[in-house]
Amino acid sequence: MMGHAEEVRMVQLFDNEVDVALGTISEEQLQFLQGKLEKPPATIDKDTLNMFERDGADPALLTMLRGALGTREEMEIRWHRL
Repeated sequence: MMGHAEEVRMVQLFDNEVDVALGTISEEQLQFLQGKLEKPPATIDKDTLNMFERDGADPALLTMLRGALGTREEMEIRWHRL
């Protein structure tokens, strides 16, 4: 049985347009997004992702978002805690 260790809460990230889960992100990754974006749903484009990269975003988060954006001009994302 786990003691009073800090609970790791995962966050589900969604592509709002097609209502598909992109995957789970950590609380730290969520805090990065919340510091850069408006409340969900938030719009992301290639310029946004380039800004994230310059600002030191987690590489796994960038990979997930770039893969989800694909060839679209922009996408809306939302998130909720699991």
